[in-house]
Amino acid sequence: MRKFGLRHQCAFGALAISLAIAPAAAQAQDTTGADAEEAQSVDNTEADTGNVIIVRAQGRDQALADVPVAVSAVSGEMLEKSGVSDIRDLTQVAPSLLVSSTGNEANGSARIRGIGTVGDNPGLESSVAVFVDGVYRSRSGNALSELGPLDRVEILRGPQGTLGGRNSSAGLINIYTAPPEFEFSGYGAFTYGNYDAIKVEGGVNAPLGETVAARIDGVYFQRDGFYNDVVNDVKVNDRDRYLVRAQLLFEPTSDLSFRLVGDYSKKDEACCAATFVQPDFAPLARVSPGLDPFTRPDGGPALTSTSNPIVPILLGLGQDPRALTQSTFNRDIYVTPGRTYAGETEDWGISGELNWDFGNVTLTSITGYRQYSNNQASDTDYTQVDILYRAPGENAGAREFKTFTQELRLNGTAFDDRLDWLVGAYYANEKLQTRDNLRFGDDYGTFANCRIALAINPALANPSADNCLGANVAALDGTLTGTPAFGAATPLILAGINNLAQIRDIGGTGDVYNQTSENFALFTHNIVHITDTIDLTLGLRYTNETKDFDATFGNDNVYCPANRTLLSPLLVPSVDTDGDGTPDLAPLAGLAGGLIALSCQGNSTSELDGVSVADSRDEDEFTGTAILSWKPNPDWLVYGSYSKGYKAGGFNLDRSALANPLALNPANLDTANLQFDAETVDAYEIGVKYAARKWGFSVAAFRQEFSNFQLNTFNGSVFLVQNVNGCDTDLGGADRDASAATGACAADNVAPGVVAQGFEFETSLSPIRDLTVTMGITYSDTSYESNLVGRDDGSPLDPALRLLPGDNLSNAPELAATASLSWTPPIGNSGLSGLFFVNARTTGDYNTGSDLLYGKEQDGYTIVNGRIGITGPDRRWGVELWANNLFDVDYTQVAFNTPFVAPQQTYSAFLAEPRTYGVTVRAGF
Repeated sequence: MRKFGLRHQCAFGALAISLAIAPAAAQAQDTTGADAEEAQSVDNTEADTGNVIIVRAQGRDQALADVPVAVSAVSGEMLEKSGVSDIRDLTQVAPSLLVSSTGNEANGSARIRGIGTVGDNPGLESSVAVFVDGVYRSRSGNALSELGPLDRVEILRGPQGTLGGRNSSAGLINIYTAPPEFEFSGYGAFTYGNYDAIKVEGGVNAPLGETVAARIDGVYFQRDGFYNDVVNDVKVNDRDRYLVRAQLLFEPTSDLSFRLVGDYSKKDEACCAATFVQPDFAPLARVSPGLDPFTRPDGGPALTSTSNPIVPILLGLGQDPRALTQSTFNRDIYVTPGRTYAGETEDWGISGELNWDFGNVTLTSITGYRQYSNNQASDTDYTQVDILYRAPGENAGAREFKTFTQELRLNGTAFDDRLDWLVGAYYANEKLQTRDNLRFGDDYGTFANCRIALAINPALANPSADNCLGANVAALDGTLTGTPAFGAATPLILAGINNLAQIRDIGGTGDVYNQTSENFALFTHNIVHITDTIDLTLGLRYTNETKDFDATFGNDNVYCPANRTLLSPLLVPSVDTDGDGTPDLAPLAGLAGGLIALSCQGNSTSELDGVSVADSRDEDEFTGTAILSWKPNPDWLVYGSYSKGYKAGGFNLDRSALANPLALNPANLDTANLQFDAETVDAYEIGVKYAARKWGFSVAAFRQEFSNFQLNTFNGSVFLVQNVNGCDTDLGGADRDASAATGACAADNVAPGVVAQGFEFETSLSPIRDLTVTMGITYSDTSYESNLVGRDDGSPLDPALRLLPGDNLSNAPELAATASLSWTPPIGNSGLSGLFFVNARTTGDYNTGSDLLYGKEQDGYTIVNGRIGITGPDRRWGVELWANNLFDVDYTQVAFNTPFVAPQQTYSAFLAEPRTYGVTVRAGF
């Protein structure tokens, strides 16, 4: 892909110069009460500033400066100033983090150092695990909702394969909500912004005696959508959501505390629309010679030009031409009449955390139960032509998680405090159900036949006819020439075309997938104080993962089996004419195969109606870490580490993966085709941290090697879930051709397929009491190796991924930087104070498509957020003006192949949010 270009270097340079005095290590967290006392005992020099940052990255409360791992900590105050309401907003304060969402916000993906789970398949677990108050959220997209008041957020970078909770191969986000306190207080806030945004927040904290405190918080947010559905006169990507969270804190003694948290949230929103990609987003999104989407297009008109043969077909079937000529970032969308993106999400849970100190030992128990459900209707082809859709309702791309987790930890000291030991256990039971009603639309049969017509002779295509031929069939059946175009097979081909034309409003009637996952782990994490300044940290974890899977299908597409029966004889190889000893491909195999594939797209066939399949998998893994650290003086920390991470394998919850449609045999379905293997990573890191009274920084260099990297990509027709590995021998380009049979590697030569390496620098400066400046920069070369294979048995890479070898991963910019300035000066002697806050994130170029096709590349960009205001005495009231994406920068989250339009390719894109602004009024007591 294109590297970080000169124009974007200039943008980055301007940002760095303007805030060069800054520096964004972990944003300082004001500590009070018990935390402040503990912090002072840890580091008196740092505590003098009141800016000690306490984190729990190693399962214990420690000062950030003493933790020999790469972790960013962001205080609740900084999160409030930054306008953070869900994990997607965290990218503005953490340069190594990138969060995006695609066709459904339930599938939002977080990436750290360029590594994350790709795609919309709930069968793949998150590479970046998300925990809220110590409780695991089943997928990172589950945290794309209002979070309410927060105490802090910790972002751990690199694999987390030792301590409690779920394994993660790329990183971890720990979110800590604001806890109850033993002081009566309350607050409220009202926000009004553009797009008619209304946000109401409020809460009350109250002591219920000397040992019990309670807190309740609520958030309601409503806003118009960023997209204007011109056809149906509705807004899409709107907001209509609320959150209620209630807590009880019980502290009968100084050694015992118990915190109970219950929350409920709901969203009733339309999401997620897309627009056609034009050269104003990606200059390479142009028609290429031969219309081969895998050939770099060096010129020519846009892919949405009528020079692309598929575009006149779309126009002939009713596509409004404005959708094909407007800017990528014009948010008018042209949806099939009557289709909708409406969806509903419900999320609730209850958890309890017990902390009990007895002697030199502390027991921690975290128990959680959560339920999450989401359904999302969609015009799934993202065009005005009715090709593919999900009708609204409880089966519309639905997923439901029911998750029980239990974590136990014991930690203490031994040998005159020379050993700080920790042992623990973790158990999780997750029941996942997905339901789908994906159906072909009223125009599918005609559209699919037009693709066949274009392949035979573009002049024959007539989208006004149901079979896209109409009177032009005379050129094929022999009426005009006296010779049938396909010889004796012509009646079969024409019958297959007419069958295909009947596929309209047909397909899935209700597929149900169930998966039960049981995970248990035993772990230990120990810090040996070799000397007063040198520590050796050793951690080990054993994990066992079992997944039981079953699925039952519902389908009324009778034309798939009809065309398979009709046309399969044309697939039989003919005699050996070239003398190579094997029969040649049947002359009409390509055409017959294309008709069958289009008739059975995604294994949509009535042969599966009522059919059930089941399978299970069981895996074990040892992971761990070793860290050697040295504190030459209280202000400095130097460390080097090795860690091994792991993400479980699983099942592709998509019927299209069951088999190639040409070979589908419902009586003997092979669920092995649905399985993908566990992902593992070996990570190496060295780092330095410095923490003084007014200035601190951290720098880390890292290398991470991923084996069996789990990749989910949409190839224009189906979702592929593929493990990716490297090969130590040169494949001679066989992994970059169009054949699925070439490019194998001997199993003993299989090596890691993805490597992420680079450095991170974060720093914070507080020269005076009311001024804090931060800065962070991440350079990460996150790339596929030059010779790639699929699974670790050395099987060839899927040809749809043949652009991957040697290139960067999708959504993995090499350079990203963040910076912020916060100034809260007093205003005279009135007790009033001002607020001036600005933060910025600059990102280099990257490809947004998981197949790395040209034309999906996002140029570098800079996003600036700002807030100004005035605060009353003791923060009892405040008024703030704010803006996010202040300069209204246009950029995309993900570009993808417009469904079913290949091989005459067009791309569509999910856009990021435009500029939003408004005013917030706060009050508290």
